[in-house]
Amino acid sequence: MSLITPLRDERTLVLKLRDAITALIDEQGLKPGDQLPTEAELTRKFQISRPALREALKLMEQDGAIYVKHGKGRFVSAAAALQVERPITCFESVTDMLHKSGYRPTNRVLSISEEVASDEVREALRLEQGARVIRLERLRMQGDEVLVYCLDYIPRSVIPDRLYDIDWSGSVLDLLERHGSRPRMSTAVATSTLLPNDVSERNDLHDFGPAFLITETTFTPTGIPVIFAKDYHRGSRFSFSFVRK
Repeated sequence: MSLITPLRDERTLVLKLRDAITALIDEQGLKPGDQLPTEAELTRKFQISRPALREALKLMEQDGAIYVKHGKGRFVSAAAALQVERPITCFESVTDMLHKSGYRPTNRVLSISEEVASDEVREALRLEQGARVIRLERLRMQGDEVLVYCLDYIPRSVIPDRLYDIDWSGSVLDLLERHGSRPRMSTAVATSTLLPNDVSERNDLHDFGPAFLITETTFTPTGIPVIFAKDYHRGSRFSFSFVRK
């Protein structure tokens, strides 16, 4: 298996390698206490440099998936055997999340505008006073049912194109990638709430019910914030899981 693919940054390569080693543990049926292949074996298998491999292994050690016995090697920990179906810590687009949950969603754009960032948005995106942002409001739907109400704020400086020249019904992450600013990680807060009253009134969403709100700021690999998002997931349609260690 080779990991030699066009990549934008070393961080992405290390993350891909970590995931590949995790998959290898599963493929080979390694149990807690079993020894990982040596560094030499892994570098040959994945055709990767030893420094990148060590960074990936360090991440796995920090995650608790493997542990080191000095002088003996690296071993699979009990945590590596713990699987969660919908990990809340997984960074992915809303579209990808919906696909993995078995939905085939369509996107409906409710509004797109340019405005001065509010204090909340400005703080999340580390913008100066008076900075302008793109405000994108969308529904993610399965047939006629609304699954997620999404509100995204993007610094105007990141996407300088005319708003009406852009197809906003597609992937925002892919759009940011075309502008050299695709996010790879995020910080988020999850809360249980209801849709704001004005949103319910404007969009006839009175039957939406309790929502699982994820308020998230996404970052490029160099730590630049590029999206501040509020995604209201229909509570009756989603559940998330996590491992406690």
